[in-house]
Amino acid sequence: MKRALLIFVLLAIAMMSACSDNNISSPNDRFDEYVSAWEKQQFDKMYAMLTSESKSTYPTEQFIDRYQKIYQDLQITDPKITFKKLGKKDLKKAKKDGKITIPFQVELNSVAGPITFNYNASFIQEVVDKEKSKKDWFLKWDPGFIFPDIKDGSEIGLEIVEPARGEILDRNKMPLALNGIMVEIGIIPKNLGPHAEENKQRLANLLNMSVEMIDKLLDQNWVQPEYFVPIKKVSVENEALINQALMIEGVTKRDVTGRIYPGGKATAHLVGYISQATREELEKLDKSRYRPGDMIGKSGLEKLFEDRLKGERGAKIFVKKGETEKKVIAEKPVKDGENISITIDINLQERIYNSYNGAAGTAAAIHPKTGETLALVSSPAYDPNEMVYGISQEKWDALQNDPNKPLLNRFAATYAPGSVIKPITAAIGIKNGTLKPEEGLTINGQTWSNGKGWGDYKVRRVSTTNAPVDLDDALVRSDNIYFAMQAVRMGSKAYVKGLKEFGVGEKFPYTYPIQDSTISTSGDIDHEVLLANTSYGQGEIEFSSLHLATAYSAFLNEGDIIQPTLLLSEETGQVWKENVLAKEDVKFIQDGLRHVVTKGTARAINNAKVDISGKTGTAELKVSADQKGDENSWFIGYPTKSQDFIIAMMMEKTQTKERGIVTKNVAEIIEYVNKKIKSHE
Repeated sequence: MKRALLIFVLLAIAMMSACSDNNISSPNDRFDEYVSAWEKQQFDKMYAMLTSESKSTYPTEQFIDRYQKIYQDLQITDPKITFKKLGKKDLKKAKKDGKITIPFQVELNSVAGPITFNYNASFIQEVVDKEKSKKDWFLKWDPGFIFPDIKDGSEIGLEIVEPARGEILDRNKMPLALNGIMVEIGIIPKNLGPHAEENKQRLANLLNMSVEMIDKLLDQNWVQPEYFVPIKKVSVENEALINQALMIEGVTKRDVTGRIYPGGKATAHLVGYISQATREELEKLDKSRYRPGDMIGKSGLEKLFEDRLKGERGAKIFVKKGETEKKVIAEKPVKDGENISITIDINLQERIYNSYNGAAGTAAAIHPKTGETLALVSSPAYDPNEMVYGISQEKWDALQNDPNKPLLNRFAATYAPGSVIKPITAAIGIKNGTLKPEEGLTINGQTWSNGKGWGDYKVRRVSTTNAPVDLDDALVRSDNIYFAMQAVRMGSKAYVKGLKEFGVGEKFPYTYPIQDSTISTSGDIDHEVLLANTSYGQGEIEFSSLHLATAYSAFLNEGDIIQPTLLLSEETGQVWKENVLAKEDVKFIQDGLRHVVTKGTARAINNAKVDISGKTGTAELKVSADQKGDENSWFIGYPTKSQDFIIAMMMEKTQTKERGIVTKNVAEIIEYVNKKIKSHE
């Protein structure tokens, strides 16, 4: 029995030895191994499988380094290599001859699109263990494995065609962001001279960028010593910087297309600006679309619509034979960015911005019937043209330290509305039946408290009257006590429900990210004093200027709030909130808003060239209960007859400014709009 087992083992060993014939693998196995490494771009493992002759002919820098650089520069991804495995007959012949050729096919993706080619892999047996006479299969390699057309020593080349960034246009096709002539500062590598590193450092300091970034740009595959390598674009007006750059050895310039913002400060927060992508940003961006030196939207519409504005660069991969002959391997046509057209009127935008004369504030103007946004203003602002290609540290520090906060986008923020909320409070009371417009409330004196639960707190009104106060009189004189009484009468639950029907406390439905208006810090009103204060725009309630303008559209649309739009491509005339006030009750609010101008707190503009309706408001930002704070003044107005324009304007710290300045500004803007409309009729 033991003898039979021994014979069986010896036979098995003999058979294994005969099958292996001292070979570690077959050509099929070896090519499988090579293909696996290739598809994973493990070039060091691929190199280990080359014949001794191939390694001698192509040292690592001509194989591993070259593969890595070409694949990286051409953005090669997802290589797929397929081949038909050798059959028994071919394997037998290979074993006899010690060599074999296997045809294969390559498919891969690149910056210029898909590439496919066929080639032949030649495998040769080489001894791997002389003592045991063991052999294995190794690949005879040449550059044709990268691309067949460079087998003879030809060079691979890449041409990139940058897409034109889409422009941002106003409703009349006037440019808000366009591509104009800029100066591109660049380097010719061979001219950097013996002090190349020092020259690169000088240029980096001048352009507010790193030497590392400059090196990455100079190390791109297409770069040749005599080529112009773009480093950074600057405004043609920045003559001092351009002249300093040109004094550095190896640095030159050329005129190119760059980003220009004709609206300047007036549209800065709305349109935003583009600037060079940082290293951190590039790590998060699509590598197939972005590379070092690319510009991206940093704020505003430029950032919001980056994907649509960017476009896709074109690319051509070619083999250069001789000085002129080129064979194209792959080509992807350039795709320019998309133009974005918005509903804003640049002339109106500039007019409103200039009316602030440097003061801090915000304004939003809409067409109350269509919902189109005609202006979104934040003042003061910065010049986006200075931001595009690198603002100086001195200017940046000045912007950040400016007490008026020009970097703050005020039209996207929310503020206490003050008395401009009173028509909304009235509408809520009318709808739920607790406020009867013609009912007069008896109010004694200048202050009012609802009892012991209020402690020492009292609501104060600006003026007194001995007559009962109805809704019209309360709007005309902006009577805080009247609206506080009405809010207390209806109760927190009903009032909060009404505010929510006006969209307060929910996501504001708008293309541009606008901060949502809020009822309070908790989202509710849990104390009667807070309820009273909220009714006339103090307390904790906050609105954006755009939400206020939109909310007032209910008084011009038979009780429906219009859906605001920003893109010209958006459908207009859609309703956001239905029936916040009954059609037959709208007249009470309209009459009151007109009387505010004819005989109330806005009577200073009653002599305007066009009849105006609206509501004034002042929000006091108290430092403490017994200490007055800054005042923000509001006015929301519209032309009484045409009702085709609403503007909500707020100016900060008006306690130091001309009385009624915001109301007067709005009147002038409405006159301007009315005149402009008539000139087009």
